Amino acid sequence: MIDGINLEKNTKMKANSDFLSTNFAVPVVMNKLDLSSPERFFNRELSWLDFNYRVLEEANNIKIPLLERIRFLSISGTNLDEFYSVRVAGWRQLLKSDSQRKSEDGKKSLDQLRLIDKKCRKLISYQSDVNRLLMRAIENENIAVLANEQLTKHDLGFLKNYFFSNVFAVLSPLAIDPAHPFPFIPNSGLALALELEKEKDGSILRALLPVPSQINRFIKLPSDLKNHRYLLLDNLLLMNIKNLFPGFKLNGYCTFSVLRDSDIEVEEEADDLVRGFEVALKRRRTGEVVRLKVSKNAPVELRSLIMSSLDVNQYEVIEVDGIIGLSDLKELANVPRKDLLWAPFSPRIPERVLDHDGDIFKSIKQKDMLLHHPYETFETVINLLKQAAADPNVVAIKQTLYRTSNESPIVDALCLAAENGKSVTALVELKARFDEEANIRQARKLENAGAHVIYGFTKYKTHAKISTVVRRESKKLVTYTHFGTGNYHPITAKFYTDLSFFTCDSSLGKDATKVFNYIGGYATPEHLENLSISPVNLKAKLLYMINQEIVNSQAGKPGQIWAKMNSIIDPEIIDSLYRASKHGVKISLVIRGICGVRPGIKGLSENIRVKSIVGRFLEHSRIVCFGNGNLLPSQKAKVFISSADWMGRNLDWRVETLVEIKNPTVKAQVVSQIMAANLADTSQSWVLSGEGDYIRNVNLDGVMPFDCHKFFMENPSLSGRGSAGAGDVPKLVNIN
Repeated sequence: MIDGINLEKNTKMKANSDFLSTNFAVPVVMNKLDLSSPERFFNRELSWLDFNYRVLEEANNIKIPLLERIRFLSISGTNLDEFYSVRVAGWRQLLKSDSQRKSEDGKKSLDQLRLIDKKCRKLISYQSDVNRLLMRAIENENIAVLANEQLTKHDLGFLKNYFFSNVFAVLSPLAIDPAHPFPFIPNSGLALALELEKEKDGSILRALLPVPSQINRFIKLPSDLKNHRYLLLDNLLLMNIKNLFPGFKLNGYCTFSVLRDSDIEVEEEADDLVRGFEVALKRRRTGEVVRLKVSKNAPVELRSLIMSSLDVNQYEVIEVDGIIGLSDLKELANVPRKDLLWAPFSPRIPERVLDHDGDIFKSIKQKDMLLHHPYETFETVINLLKQAAADPNVVAIKQTLYRTSNESPIVDALCLAAENGKSVTALVELKARFDEEANIRQARKLENAGAHVIYGFTKYKTHAKISTVVRRESKKLVTYTHFGTGNYHPITAKFYTDLSFFTCDSSLGKDATKVFNYIGGYATPEHLENLSISPVNLKAKLLYMINQEIVNSQAGKPGQIWAKMNSIIDPEIIDSLYRASKHGVKISLVIRGICGVRPGIKGLSENIRVKSIVGRFLEHSRIVCFGNGNLLPSQKAKVFISSADWMGRNLDWRVETLVEIKNPTVKAQVVSQIMAANLADTSQSWVLSGEGDYIRNVNLDGVMPFDCHKFFMENPSLSGRGSAGAGDVPKLVNIN
């Protein structure tokens, strides 16, 4: 149960099975909001916390395999830590600077922080409740995290050897006294605070024992194949206090963790951008403390010592009843119990690629190709670059890299291409938050291989996902282009839903080349044919297309907008949608995370409906479809895929792409299959009301819930219908 929502009961609302009409009903709220009221927007920070609640609810969802529920709990913990390090830290800085800046819904810094704190404390309490529930549940499955008193003699012997063989040398016990000041605890650092008594004279020593992040938090104990037994590393450390502090006994202890401001600023005039980022990364580790978590019932003296040493007040301290560091629970999600995990799923290889014996160039040459990840393998993207690296007819490759894996096959292919004498240009974005160090390493690897590495703008992040391969064919150069909605990251591509669009259309090839020239040489692109980019004209294009739907509606034609993305908070875009709604344009939004749109408000947004899908895969693709004066789906509709969410940072402060899809087959796949299935989903959907409540499972009486993830997994051909197990997409329409 959370904010009135009970997972055990499905809230039923009136809905229409025709996905062209209303798959998720939004109750119209009588209100007098207008385009001048700040209350027309939902609060960004609270909306994000609502999203993390939905993630946490998956951990409490008995329909999900048990170990996957633990993974969701871990994700909710990681998400919240990042939220504090970035968003809360930002509002704290505004408060300290006495800034008069307000949130879009009219909240000042202090009010904002108070609202965040209130909701976060409830969320953290709920995380602890879910954690206790899950620990009991896994114990029933013979997976146990033991207390010290549950250990056998055999366990104790194993742990003694484990401690001295795998832990002891890594530890740094630190006394705290006038000669030993309170040590620095890094961002995300976890430590035990100890109160020790000297056995000889009873004198008191206070000390810290940092919990090393290099060692698994859960220690696997010897057991038979049917049982999985673990001990928390913290407990092992407490068991060995006498080995760490000889001559002392333990009087009291607590566990605590620190989160610091993780924002990075780099001087725009920095001569060496890489060096500037390396300095900034060091500053991040020593940033101001924005949150202190302390275990419940901590000794008063220890708690006071920690607070005063870290310079935090009582409002910045959160007591936790249970494990601190929920992100470490991901270790338990890897227990070898396939029956407690989602059934294995292998992405499909596109049939056209198989027809051409794996030749990606021939596959694209036949006609434009759209892949839907993770249902269709990301290996196709990697293989395009691998084949390009080895192909003697390929003369040049250009590639953006925002986030990628540490051992990246993308980077390896680019290095091989450079070593094979091809012109390779790699745009490496150093400002990809929390991936800066990894990107610096990749940039140096590329440079060592002979690639041209550029870092883009100091003012803007380059978030666009573009790759071009220039190939000599029949005495002319042909540009093969890939546009994506997600990162060039083969690991996240296994559980993020994203789109990959491949084309050798010359106009899109020219557009992509102009974007690379813009990033590398500051040459603002002119006369883009099928591509819009931010910060140049992407936002203007969206506003123009929304206005065209208003014009169509005023002319008595159908006005329709479908859009899917991670977040929408840009006030100008939202106000444009409100105006469209007031003129009768029907707007359906699938927004996974942050949503500033307040739907279903009479006179403002009664024609707008919003839902969020949270399930096995992370919905990440960005799609927008405009009816263009026709009922969707239609070949006359305007269909786009994008790297950009509708947020100020994406539209004004990043280099992003919005690609118009003109190929009829690809357009049909986007509209009639991908968007249709997302709109039809009831199994994983949360519907947003005008009051800000997310209501789960909008199902029709007697109708089997439709699961869009399951549908795409079970359909080898996306033009077909789902199996009985997945449910049927209502009225999938073929617009070829």
